[in-house]
Amino acid sequence: MNDVVVIGGGAAGMLAASVAAERGLRVLLLEQGDRLGSKLRITGKGRCNLTNDCDVSEVLANIPTGGRFLQSALNGFTPRDVMKLFESLGVPLKTERGGRVFPQSDKAADIVDALRRYMDKSGVVQTRGRAVRIATEDGAVTGVVTADGDGIERAVSRAKPSLHNRFALGCAETAKHDIIACKSVILATGGMSYPATGSTGDGYRMASELGHTVTPIRGSLVPLEAEPDLCSRMQGLALKNVQLSIYDAAGKKPIFTDFGELLFTHFGLSGPLVLSASAHMRDFDNNRTVRCRQYHTLIDLKPALDEKKLDLRILRDFEKYSNRDFANALGDLLSKLMIPVFVEQSGIPPDTKVHSISREQRLGLVRLFKAFRIDIQRPRPVAEAIITSGGVDLREINPKTMESKLISGLHFAGEIIDADAYTGGFNLQIAWSTAHAAGAHL
Repeated sequence: MNDVVVIGGGAAGMLAASVAAERGLRVLLLEQGDRLGSKLRITGKGRCNLTNDCDVSEVLANIPTGGRFLQSALNGFTPRDVMKLFESLGVPLKTERGGRVFPQSDKAADIVDALRRYMDKSGVVQTRGRAVRIATEDGAVTGVVTADGDGIERAVSRAKPSLHNRFALGCAETAKHDIIACKSVILATGGMSYPATGSTGDGYRMASELGHTVTPIRGSLVPLEAEPDLCSRMQGLALKNVQLSIYDAAGKKPIFTDFGELLFTHFGLSGPLVLSASAHMRDFDNNRTVRCRQYHTLIDLKPALDEKKLDLRILRDFEKYSNRDFANALGDLLSKLMIPVFVEQSGIPPDTKVHSISREQRLGLVRLFKAFRIDIQRPRPVAEAIITSGGVDLREINPKTMESKLISGLHFAGEIIDADAYTGGFNLQIAWSTAHAAGAHL
């Protein structure tokens, strides 16, 4: 009888398998993709922001969904524990702005390789195959039904001689019948973002078939669709060092404000600032055919200048180009791609001579520079998101052990559960902490 089958070879799956095997359990990791850690390899633009160098209270402050549930797991495996682990696995780390932790090499592949070494050292048997169903009897896990068991036999043939080979050979026998007998399963299949990396939603289906509630799935850390006629005209324009503020329907105070870079696209807005902002925008209508204006953005195009200093700057430019048309006098302040849209938004006719622009019109330009408005219609599809928001209902999971309250022996780890965070390494920290809790409490 196999002790554990971990379904999913991503960040959470690899760590959970290693922790479980290190305790002497017989562990098989089942991954349907060509290689392990596919999504992990592309996180942080391939650099892998693996955690945040902060205490647990700050991590919790950056988790809008599921923070209370995650307290036990986070305290059991903290950001410091994550850093200590990877450094012990031979990955030197560095801390950058905002406490973001990266490998010194800036290579996400180094994190994946470290996890592979951890699995090998712990005795995890790895194989390729797709889990289609979790078998149960009398409310307890009895095995994993796979679409094709051939991969397990291949894994056995490649396995190094070890105490775990007897387990691997047992798997090969059951694999002929497309079922792997086991006492426990850790579902670590991820969410539905970046489906090309293997996040196909199979985990949600398997959990649902066993009676678990799956909360509505949507993208988080995702580009935003906005006024197409406005944004598409500026497609490809990247604004650096701007301030982005997001307002909801109430519109009194911003729900998000930060500085950085954003990008205009054919559909709306993208870039680091926008992805971060999207995690704070949680009230979109799930019906993507409906346009909703619950949110709008205000972009401060000149955050380094207050209104008085900006007015003086515009005055200097207007004196310099006093005989030009208004549309031809903004080149020192704006990109060429943005000028036609900006002029249109200002309400000043483009052929107005600069020397004839009134003080009232000029002050209106100052306000436009400081609060360039774009109405948001909806987020992009979840397949384009970095993180999936929603998942297995936390009320049906034991927060200390990550075990299902419905099925004995079924555990969850990572993005499959209904918990997600803002940017800064916090989402991967959730993956590490829940994986450690699952692996340590089987």
